Amino acid sequence: MNIIGYLGSPRLKGMCARLLDKTLEGAASAGAAVKRVDLARQNIQHCLGCCKCMHDDPALEIGRCPLKDDLASMLADYIRADGYVFASPVYDVSVTALMKKFLERKIALSYRPKEAYATIGEPRCPAEFKKSAVMLVTGNCGEEYRELMGDPCFEIMEAHFMIEQVSTTDKLYVGGVENMSAEVMAEKDKAAFDAGVRLVAEIEKSRQ
Repeated sequence: MNIIGYLGSPRLKGMCARLLDKTLEGAASAGAAVKRVDLARQNIQHCLGCCKCMHDDPALEIGRCPLKDDLASMLADYIRADGYVFASPVYDVSVTALMKKFLERKIALSYRPKEAYATIGEPRCPAEFKKSAVMLVTGNCGEEYRELMGDPCFEIMEAHFMIEQVSTTDKLYVGGVENMSAEVMAEKDKAAFDAGVRLVAEIEKSRQ
């Protein structure tokens, strides 16, 4: 089983990165092969909104984009993976621009005929809910602000999973990261680790 974690933070050793690593450690402890992808290190250009990838040959697993960057190879790895961890800090009540850019370009995994106006694309490689994901969001605002700060981020990321037919096992909002005690940090580390373990268990269960 292969699990890929995508870090949407520009801070590669920050709190969000730490919790992503803990989640991947949990998945690895349950027998998965894990990989972390730092979006800040990838060449991802801005989506042009041309829809060429979405209207491309429906027989293709990934619609062809006119932009020449790292996305084609990244999406090839993505569709081969069994599960995902998406991690982003809250920036201005949303995911980071890094994460949003990746999500926008991931539309190449869906297909919609040109004449099918005002409809949502169909998944090119439907996971049939035999793949699962964990979403991790960190924020300076305390956890009492989850609905305001965390939920908009979860909705943005989960919309893609719904189209791709990927289940969500955990949505972790970790607030108050600016001034977190060592004791609370240890609790959050464990929660992230446990989420990774559950991710593997849920994928295995869905395939029985």
